[in-house]
Amino acid sequence: QVQVVESGGGLVQAGGSLTLSCTASGSRSDFARYDINWHRQAPGKERELVAQIFSASDTVYADSVKGRFTSSRDIRKNTAYLRMNTLQPEDTAVYYCNVQTWGSSPTNYWGRGTQVTVSA
Repeated sequence: QVQVVESGGGLVQAGGSLTLSCTASGSRSDFARYDINWHRQAPGKERELVAQIFSASDTVYADSVKGRFTSSRDIRKNTAYLRMNTLQPEDTAVYYCNVQTWGSSPTNYWGRGTQVTVSA
């Protein structure tokens, strides 16, 4: 079982920045092998995958956030980050961290989410 906890959400004005954190339990070597996915869900909309960072540290971004959001990880802290720049009101959503583990029993774990609100 992997515990996943997001933090760093809040209220920011349009054009501002926030950095979300996602801390996952497990050893450092386990964390290094996790794939970390960031999703968001706005009111009345389906959950959207916005960023991924793979175990090899390759990253992929949705077109809607490309060039504004950056995903990274710090293995020493078992923490992944989503740096969000030039935020817009349409970025308002609950942001979720999703951890994909591999090995003999691949499993998907979710955090409870953190609210990001961008005012115009």
